[in-house]
Amino acid sequence: MDSNKYDYDTLSQAVNDLIKRGYTTDFLIETEKDCLICKNNDGTARELSPEEFKIDEVYRFEGMTDPGDESILFAISSPVHDIKGIVINSYGADFGYRSSKLVEHLNRNLEK
Repeated sequence: MDSNKYDYDTLSQAVNDLIKRGYTTDFLIETEKDCLICKNNDGTARELSPEEFKIDEVYRFEGMTDPGDESILFAISSPVHDIKGIVINSYGADFGYRSSKLVEHLNRNLEK
């Protein structure tokens, strides 16, 4: 993962800029299967295992009224599937329910 080249004040600024830069797929975390899910235009879904994608950029945002209300935005690309997109992972008081290997993989990349 390269260091972030961009600086954003808000989550919406980051999302809008990443979309302009080609990160147009919305990925969902599937904790039970330890994969990312993206829905195709035809209604089908594609699953990406941690080996099939890389994290290009990571951004953290604190809530405006509650610093404990945080979000992390991951810019993700998959050369295997030729797609780029984003994952927004909110956490705070209820973050304990997300303990899958996939989330561990994402968080490990935060520490690099």
